[in-house]
Amino acid sequence: MTSVAGVNATPQSAWRRLLRRKLAVFGLVLIVLVVAGAVFAPWLAPFPPDMQNFDGLTIEGAPMPPGGAYPMGTDLLGRDLFSRILYGARTSLIIGVVANGLALLIGTLVGITAGYFRGWVGAVLMRFTDLMMAFPALLLAICLAAIFQPSLWIVAMVIALVNWVQTARVIYTETTSLAERDFIAAERTLGAGTGRILFRHILPHLVPMIIVWGTLGISTTVLLEATLSFLGVGVQPPTPSWGNIIYENQTYFQSAPWLVFIPGAAIILLALAFNLVGDALRDVLDPTQRGRS
Repeated sequence: MTSVAGVNATPQSAWRRLLRRKLAVFGLVLIVLVVAGAVFAPWLAPFPPDMQNFDGLTIEGAPMPPGGAYPMGTDLLGRDLFSRILYGARTSLIIGVVANGLALLIGTLVGITAGYFRGWVGAVLMRFTDLMMAFPALLLAICLAAIFQPSLWIVAMVIALVNWVQTARVIYTETTSLAERDFIAAERTLGAGTGRILFRHILPHLVPMIIVWGTLGISTTVLLEATLSFLGVGVQPPTPSWGNIIYENQTYFQSAPWLVFIPGAAIILLALAFNLVGDALRDVLDPTQRGRS
């Protein structure tokens, strides 16, 4: 994992090292394309995402295959799949950023508090973390989503509540190591308060690790959101998401496979993109990897 010494790397040098990695550049390009598609969806989408085009159905009422006015075909209601994919990207990115941001915030606060204070405070916090880790994340998310009325923001909150534990465990381990360093002991001797030590000396050393976990966590969040939506307890129609597009069209898997394969490929590519960038950032920000680039 990212060494604390990784904070010594300047943003410019880290960025140059990142751009030298072809897979990372490929991941960045994919992310930029998805973000651009989501932001400019109102201008790029040929139809509103919920507009039912009856000319987008065959005579038998089945979805139309890709071609003509419908580059990705239509779904069972005659809605343009390309338009729904663009608007669904908004849902995936919003939940990915919001849910992962909340998970990082919770995990960092729990980990840094438990790692610095230790004693009974650390024991209570980390035993609670272990308890949360004992529950299967997907099962816990399904239970929470079933209790609350599913919506975009509720799904983001539910995912954050099940995804913070890994971050907390990693931050706790690193903070415990940092708290034993000589410069922290010197700060205590000089009378520095707890807040100053935590936010001026420990937290900056955790920033590279937080960046890496934040990037990698988005891919996990996107996949979990898609899974919840596919199971019917995630983002609810009419709000389009890649997961509920698959859920709505799964019965047409054999007769209209594009309705499943296209949103499925979008999910896989976005998750892959964030994983590629996250892995590259881990290597770039880890000084032990610099001689291998």
